[in-house]
Amino acid sequence: MPRYPVGKLSHERLAALLTQLPGRRSRDLLVGPAIGEDAAAVAVGEHDLVVATDPVTFAADRAGWYAVHINANDVATMGARPKWFQACVLMPTESSVTIRAVFDDVAAACRELGVAVLGGHTEVTAGLANPVVIGTMMGVTQRGGLIRTAGARVGDAVVLTKSAGIEATAIMARECGERLGGSIGRQVLARAARFLFAPGISVVREAMAATRAGATAMHDPTEGGVLTGLWEMAQAACRRFVVDVAAVPVVAETRLLCEKLGIDPLRVIASGCLLITIRADKADGLRRRLRRMGIDAAIVGNVRRGQAGLFDTRGKAIAVSATDEIAKLFG
Repeated sequence: MPRYPVGKLSHERLAALLTQLPGRRSRDLLVGPAIGEDAAAVAVGEHDLVVATDPVTFAADRAGWYAVHINANDVATMGARPKWFQACVLMPTESSVTIRAVFDDVAAACRELGVAVLGGHTEVTAGLANPVVIGTMMGVTQRGGLIRTAGARVGDAVVLTKSAGIEATAIMARECGERLGGSIGRQVLARAARFLFAPGISVVREAMAATRAGATAMHDPTEGGVLTGLWEMAQAACRRFVVDVAAVPVVAETRLLCEKLGIDPLRVIASGCLLITIRADKADGLRRRLRRMGIDAAIVGNVRRGQAGLFDTRGKAIAVSATDEIAKLFG
């Protein structure tokens, strides 16, 4: 019987599976299944329909909230405003989280984004330790308005909003509070748990702003963290991404929790920050626009000619993994 590690499939295994899927040459399919792309896009009349599907498996607490926002992020990174949501809710036979709580969180997150819930499926499933919420978000943009992960161009600056490991910080504080014991003060732990809401895991606002500012590519780094997200952008665009690792912002709460739990903050699930490529002469303007919105942003690298992949400023290749560091806590 085969055994699989917790987390995403390896990039190599997934790429091999994706090539076998039907419909890849459909004339209506604008963006199909590919490594690094956050969502799919289909031509519908004068519009492009953007569709994203992602599960929430690491976080039992507030799973419905996570599911709405991470799927909305994936739609927004393609330049489309999220509009419609469906959820498949799988509940364990015993849980400290109620079905009502999951539904309430889905409803609250959708109201916040102005998204309509179309329906879905709910059941109690044997063998689960925690609730699993699988979401599908849809949005539309005018024909020709799509922004692809593969759109980065040579000479672009690479911009990161907020900081690395926002989602992971909330998960670690909410799921591992007892394990951390008295090694972290209650106030620090409470602030970290609030990262779900402040700075928050949604990137819809900054994605819409970056779209208007002329972003060439955007990516919502999730499992594998900021470094894997950058590598996925590089692979999708067939470009060389050079990143100044020291320039990637990591706030104190994230750094402390990661240190205590033996996790790399740049390789841990990172919803809440947005990776953007944009013409270098537009990067500072984008940062000013975001700052006026109360969103910090840093230039962390640039796009160059050469071997596709992720490299540091000394020219050394940065290895990444599809398996998230946070899997160490749940494996």
